[in-house]
Amino acid sequence: MKEFKLPELGENITSASVLKVSVKPGDFIETDQTVLEIETDKATIEVPSTVSGKIAEVLIKEGDKAEVGAVILRVEDTEEQSAETPAPATETPKPAALQQAETPKIEVSSTGVIDFILPELGENITSADILKVLVKTGDIIEKEESILEIETDKATIEVPSTVSGKVIEVFAKEGEKAKVGSVILKVEGLVSAPAVVKPKPAELVTPAPVKSEARQIAVAEANKPVVIVDSQPPILKNSAPAAPSVRRLAREIGVDVNQVPGSGPGGRISLDDVKAFSKKLHLATKSAQLNPADLPAGGRVTGGYLPLPDFAKFGTVDVKPMSNIRAKTADHLSYAWQVIPHVTQFDKADVTALEEWRKQFTPYFEIKKSKLTVTAVLVKIIAAALKVFPQFNSSIDMVKKEIVYKNYYNVGIAVDTGHGLIVPVIKNADRLNIYEISQEINTLAEKAKNRKVSLEDLQGGCITITNLGGIGGTGFTPIVNSPEVAILGVSRSAYEQLYINGKFETRLMLPLSLSYDHRIIDGADGIRFLRWIIEALQNPMKVLIEG
Repeated sequence: MKEFKLPELGENITSASVLKVSVKPGDFIETDQTVLEIETDKATIEVPSTVSGKIAEVLIKEGDKAEVGAVILRVEDTEEQSAETPAPATETPKPAALQQAETPKIEVSSTGVIDFILPELGENITSADILKVLVKTGDIIEKEESILEIETDKATIEVPSTVSGKVIEVFAKEGEKAKVGSVILKVEGLVSAPAVVKPKPAELVTPAPVKSEARQIAVAEANKPVVIVDSQPPILKNSAPAAPSVRRLAREIGVDVNQVPGSGPGGRISLDDVKAFSKKLHLATKSAQLNPADLPAGGRVTGGYLPLPDFAKFGTVDVKPMSNIRAKTADHLSYAWQVIPHVTQFDKADVTALEEWRKQFTPYFEIKKSKLTVTAVLVKIIAAALKVFPQFNSSIDMVKKEIVYKNYYNVGIAVDTGHGLIVPVIKNADRLNIYEISQEINTLAEKAKNRKVSLEDLQGGCITITNLGGIGGTGFTPIVNSPEVAILGVSRSAYEQLYINGKFETRLMLPLSLSYDHRIIDGADGIRFLRWIIEALQNPMKVLIEG
């Protein structure tokens, strides 16, 4: 008798709620066959069996809470079954042709029903609002075709299909909330039928003893329609080097395997690497949680915020729910303001020469259907400045009392959209020239305004630029975009009279506001960093020499 126990589910996960038991006593199961559907505090997971044989006992039922390591099933070993099966009596061999006719043919239908489920959407994202369903029953869809438009608390996303075929049922409805892992569509698609090996006549004379019950079940199961659960996202070019078992564990515990650093040869990712990364994320999330009792003048209040008064008693009001993006922005900035000790320093850059240079090269960019902006120049300069001042390219882990210094240089650009403030990220800005940066800014801004930005576009920032110069203002105090440690605010440039070499001159001055995390950046380093940026704006050769 073999026992199947609930396996490890991820770091700090000790139990799970049983949503569905897919087997019963008497069933025959194979290795990797789904036997349970459970829900942890991170995800809904299908649990595959690690044993095979006939189920003797099921020790869990739907609605129970199962502990990791608890016995779920007891399964009779196939060897035990063979031992218990009495040897068949000696019979007169039947003609080979007759025996061949009695041998059941196990065939699999060439068409299968495919469940397309809502894939992982990013760290700590468990559900999304369905804005639009782009397909209907009867439609023929192809892989990579957009089938849903959803909104998470980070972005609006089009969800592409990972399957192709005919849509036979649609479960998603506009306006509803869908959980990660829930079935969105049923698609009738084509699957490869396994080759049927016909036994040779010589092999039919003495067939191996098989229980008739087991054979009948095997035949019945083989002739059922094929149902494929599409839980494995496509492995793309340049994806993380990891075995399927490692990828499955990462999906089940809500970890993006592409972000896990591998400790094996060539950076190959092991199960232990995924568990260690999950533990690190858990600690980081725990350290980011606010205790409402610690909030000033609020005491213990719901969600850490003070309740509002009843405004309706003063006059009529309109109440509208926050969008997911607006709600997430509010929570994130509240946390950043509560946790990070902010310091903001102000200065101005003389961009008179830069503006002349920008106008000189504007036709070149227009020919290439791009636009040369001060923001693009600042991205290039800041990427270089991060190399000179590495403390600005770091994050703080207050749980471990560690500082994480990053060896990549990604710059976020705050974009004001009709549905909220989002920060797309220009990756590897230090490797791009100003024209490439301009193209990337235009692309990301267009995607953001049209609600087409992806989660990948919003992740991995090292420092953020927020430019309000196109609207106005002479200065402001931007809030650091945690877990980054600095943000540069840009206001509208204006002509001023400066006293230079014994006389007044009219110069174009650009106001800059640098906010930073005082836990790691001292005031002297803050102004050095800001002055370095200003000097580079005034003399771009500084980037070539020092950056």
